Amino acid sequence: MVTFVDSNKAEYGVEPICNEIRIAPSSYYEYKARERDPDRMPDRIKRDMRLELDIQRVWKDNFRVYGARKVWQQLLREGIGVARCTVERLMKKLGMQGVRRGKECWTTISDDLLDRPTDKVNRQFTATRPNQLWVADITFVATWIGFVYVAFITDVFARHIVGWRVSRTLRTNLVLDALEQALWARRETTGLIHHSDRGSQGGFNRSLQQWVVE
Repeated sequence: MVTFVDSNKAEYGVEPICNEIRIAPSSYYEYKARERDPDRMPDRIKRDMRLELDIQRVWKDNFRVYGARKVWQQLLREGIGVARCTVERLMKKLGMQGVRRGKECWTTISDDLLDRPTDKVNRQFTATRPNQLWVADITFVATWIGFVYVAFITDVFARHIVGWRVSRTLRTNLVLDALEQALWARRETTGLIHHSDRGSQGGFNRSLQQWVVE
């Protein structure tokens, strides 16, 4: 708002503009006075400005990888008393964040150019008997050795997982092995509908997204 007033005050005057945008002219004049004399700023703002310099220094000295927790701990080691929430607030204001360990994981890569099988269940995930409708999905889980992918197939009638596989890599065999396990475990699958989302997981053949066992 101050910028707006500055750009139009020559033509309309400060007070008429402040009346229109509903701010007190005294607030505008105080802001401009603080620009000319930073000592007029409230103590909290002056402290934040000093902390911002210290936070930027610690973050840059540590190759821009420290997050709020490590920056806060380093400041405490240097004898700078500050709350962790204050460091988090100021780092967010400055657009600074730490580097997270581990690679980015995803399980669905949609391709709108591919043909999509028709929805044979019309988003009605109900069943009146076992082996009438299976739904399949993939997720990832954080472990001590890193992320692992989990593919599983659930029988909608019993809400029971009938096939599953775990792998460090996202490949077609992951979902195919889970499906083969489910087919072997249930055996009698006449009339079964298999349903999964429309993404492409690890090269998962889109023809398997929805099919019916004759």
